[in-house]
Amino acid sequence: MPNTTVARRRNVLALHRRFLEGAVAAGLPAKGLDQAFAKKIEISPSMWSQIKSSRPIGDNLARQIERHCDVEVGWLDKEDRPSEVPDAAEERFIAAAREAWRTANAKGKRELSGWLKKHAQGAEPPP
Repeated sequence: MPNTTVARRRNVLALHRRFLEGAVAAGLPAKGLDQAFAKKIEISPSMWSQIKSSRPIGDNLARQIERHCDVEVGWLDKEDRPSEVPDAAEERFIAAAREAWRTANAKGKRELSGWLKKHAQGAEPPP
């Protein structure tokens, strides 16, 4: 039996992450983005906080969130979708990559960028 409660929480957190990434990329300050997301999906910031921690998402609210986030009906309920929420290992990798990028000179940044592009295309990483 599918665990809709877990799937909905994982998937709404993925939608939240997309929202945050888009807002930050648009140059918006990070402060207040949780409240902005709550407003987007037409719930109170308090309810959003509860949902992030433990409150189950009912059918009506799930459809409301899907509608406001422009995903198909039932999107939140799908368990077979790869998680868009990074795990701890991915977060550590991103932090390490960011640190390497920020401390590298121009040549080092070109090398890092080139390595990532090659690796993303399936090429073998250098020894």
